[in-house]
Amino acid sequence: MGIQDRAYRRHFPTGARNLITDVAGVKVGHKTVDDNANIHSGVTAVIPADGNVFREKLLAASWVINGFGKTIGLVQIDELGTLETPILLTNTLSVGTVSTALVRHLIQENPDLASVNPVVAECNDGPLSDIRSLAITEQDAGDALDNARELFQEGSVGAGRGMTCYGLKGGIGSSSRKAGAYTIGTLALTNFGSFADLRFQGTEIANDHPMEDKGSCIILIATDAPLSSRQLKRLARRAQSGLARTGGYTGNGSGEIAIAFSTQNRIPAKSATQEPTTFHFLLDDQLNPLFQATVESVEESILSSLWNNDHFIGRDGNERRCLREVMK
Repeated sequence: MGIQDRAYRRHFPTGARNLITDVAGVKVGHKTVDDNANIHSGVTAVIPADGNVFREKLLAASWVINGFGKTIGLVQIDELGTLETPILLTNTLSVGTVSTALVRHLIQENPDLASVNPVVAECNDGPLSDIRSLAITEQDAGDALDNARELFQEGSVGAGRGMTCYGLKGGIGSSSRKAGAYTIGTLALTNFGSFADLRFQGTEIANDHPMEDKGSCIILIATDAPLSSRQLKRLARRAQSGLARTGGYTGNGSGEIAIAFSTQNRIPAKSATQEPTTFHFLLDDQLNPLFQATVESVEESILSSLWNNDHFIGRDGNERRCLREVMK
């Protein structure tokens, strides 16, 4: 998975799959909704860890690179520093529907649940899909959750079905890196940039005049390193460096948001005693390899969303080439 090209240079080794699921416990599922005419959309679900995440929360943080987005759940993540649900990705106008489906899913798993912080993020697939049709249903979100596996497709699947990135066919991309004893895994939903801005490992692909950037990119970062929520926010900030290495400059109308979480140090929903709880974290001066691995993995995730694609015809005959096509 990732970019299957021997010429692609990596400074850190990848995990076994070169996917975000190389972080143990993480799973990804898609539900693609496509009528072969004007609807090309879907839902992607990221299960962040094994077990009941609502009852055993993960430390987490978010970083808003540019806030032109309609994400649900970031306020509580940043206030409490925890993630208590899967993360669902979809199109802009389906955030509410998908959030309700996630809440229903969690109610079924937790009969005593009375409050929960569902996390949903979006990109706008309107140019390639009839977004106003509101075609995504709660069942589609439930199917994406049920389909979650360690091995999953990249490209025009799930939430990435109708996305455009750098004027080419975008969508879902993922990658991973090993930084010493720890693994960094990233997943990107890409829908931003103009073709003239694109850089493939530093090389300019086109000499077109840049167009206005009106898109979004959602970046998820998973790790098995023992990090605090403060340190995870530092990790999330590095997503912008990976995005910039592909040519992105974060335009005015582009919503770029990163969410980072660690699968270590599970936080119980309720305290069993009044005694203090002890956690173990890396020291800040040990973080540089994780920062570097994150930047490299985010860069490949974005490029992988372009690479693992085919020529695409969407709504009203709108076409998008794929990266492999333009690099021949």
